Amino acid sequence: MRTDNREALLRGARTCLNQKGYARTRARDVAAAAGVSTSAIGYHFGTTDVLLVSALLDGLEEWSAQLDALLQDVPRRPIQARIAQSWARAVESFEGYRGLLAASFELIARADDDPETQRKLRAAVIGARRALARQLLGIDPTADAEIADRAGAFCYALLSGLIVQWLVDPDGLPDPDAVAATILDSFNPA
Repeated sequence: MRTDNREALLRGARTCLNQKGYARTRARDVAAAAGVSTSAIGYHFGTTDVLLVSALLDGLEEWSAQLDALLQDVPRRPIQARIAQSWARAVESFEGYRGLLAASFELIARADDDPETQRKLRAAVIGARRALARQLLGIDPTADAEIADRAGAFCYALLSGLIVQWLVDPDGLPDPDAVAATILDSFNPA
């Protein structure tokens, strides 16, 4: 087996995840997209599910890096402008990742059947919380892990909800400035 078959399979799996989703992607679909035989999946990954989870997590890391890049120059103050701009840039980051983001929810729904997938998803969520605390709020997770985890969990909940709304009703997303004002009002009731 050629060693580049592994990378071809990951690319093929990403293509299938984007086009078909997690549940409808089969070994033959990935093999065809990769231009290799289905036996290459077993050789390099063991099972199609292991391949799909690997491709999905790789894709989410790529998307997260893009989100990080988009959030790099969001101003730290004033906070309302930072929240609004971060919201808008998060939505911008979704472009080109629709299928992958939707497939991630499919995987979450199926993860109860596989402890290894649960472990990988749990690790990805913990990493995402810490990254979001740093990206959105400027909290260094190495300086204060507990605060980063709590704040990151809040940010992760907002981002996950935003992704769901964008997947279901992209034209109905609320205005970023209105969202920022509402968030701040909820923390500082009159």
